[in-house]
Amino acid sequence: MKIVIAPDSFKDSLDAAGVARAIASGLAEAWPAATLVECPMADGGEGTMDAILAASHGELRRQTVRGPLGQRVEAGWGWLAESRTAVIEMAQASGIQLVPSGQRDACRSSTWGTGELIEAALDAGAQRIVLAIGGSATNDGGSGMLRALGMRLLDADGQALEEGGLALSRLARIDASALDPRLAQVQVEVAADVDNPLCGPQGASAIFGPQKGANAQQVQALDQALGHFADHCAVLLGEDVRAFPGCGAAGGMGFAAKAFMGARFRPGVEVVAELADLDTLVQGADLVITGEGRFDAQTLRGKTPMGVARVAKRHGVPVVVLAGTLGEGYQQLYAHGIDAAFALASGPMTLQQACADAAQLLQARACDVARLWRCAKQV
Repeated sequence: MKIVIAPDSFKDSLDAAGVARAIASGLAEAWPAATLVECPMADGGEGTMDAILAASHGELRRQTVRGPLGQRVEAGWGWLAESRTAVIEMAQASGIQLVPSGQRDACRSSTWGTGELIEAALDAGAQRIVLAIGGSATNDGGSGMLRALGMRLLDADGQALEEGGLALSRLARIDASALDPRLAQVQVEVAADVDNPLCGPQGASAIFGPQKGANAQQVQALDQALGHFADHCAVLLGEDVRAFPGCGAAGGMGFAAKAFMGARFRPGVEVVAELADLDTLVQGADLVITGEGRFDAQTLRGKTPMGVARVAKRHGVPVVVLAGTLGEGYQQLYAHGIDAAFALASGPMTLQQACADAAQLLQARACDVARLWRCAKQV
């Protein structure tokens, strides 16, 4: 009996590796002879780097960089030496979790620190960069990242703009002469789970700006500023990519990656599955168990359980989901490769209690699944 355990993290509770360990513990309790394969997963947001490194035995490197509002932060990035691949999680340097809720400022926050991580990867000799862009605090169109890599953004007086998305409204000239030439030689893959364009009612500012601290007036101003930035970029490059699906991801970081790095966009879970070699792990398995904190209709939009289910179904392996909660529309997933789903709570409890007890609850539900599976195998 071989069971592959490939969950995402449970936000505010356990990272993906912790979730996998808890599930494995429960399965082993009920079925000690089973072969258990743990493969922590992620979908491009927080935890993507850790999941990839845990699955591929990569190296964690650290770099002190500029945070979203200019503070110095220590950020990690991953290095896969054999393939010369750098794994950069934007949230490490430019993440919303780095800014207290009362200080979030979509107008001033910058992606400069993410650019510093990219520079470190280039210095290490990276031939491929996987850029996971979930969980950002920024709305600057990736301009801070580009400036960290040598680009100059100037106003009408020839002075450098201050950082942040709102300052882009005063952009008069882009000087890309010193942009790091190594970017042209590296393959960049953006791992993201959204397909928004840069501007407009479905753009970066309108959809994601409010959660980063922007009010209604600021959202409008930021959208116009990003449009102005895109106008200048289109003149410089001879191509306008602002409407490309995904360019609005991470406050426009997707736009900068597409326009100036020729980035390829892929679902985050697909990238993680590839680097973790999930296909190989699932071969010959009898069951796959995945999970996430909230399992609902939104899971269809490229979240971890869907990505895991696609891999499992290629090999004809059934998939069970263990989730913190089962939300509205989760039954829709049964038509897309999920065979069964179970919530963790064993009775009435607060969210705080559920988060605190997540490991024990996961262990208990996994034990229940194993017992049921053993009964089914004996029929």
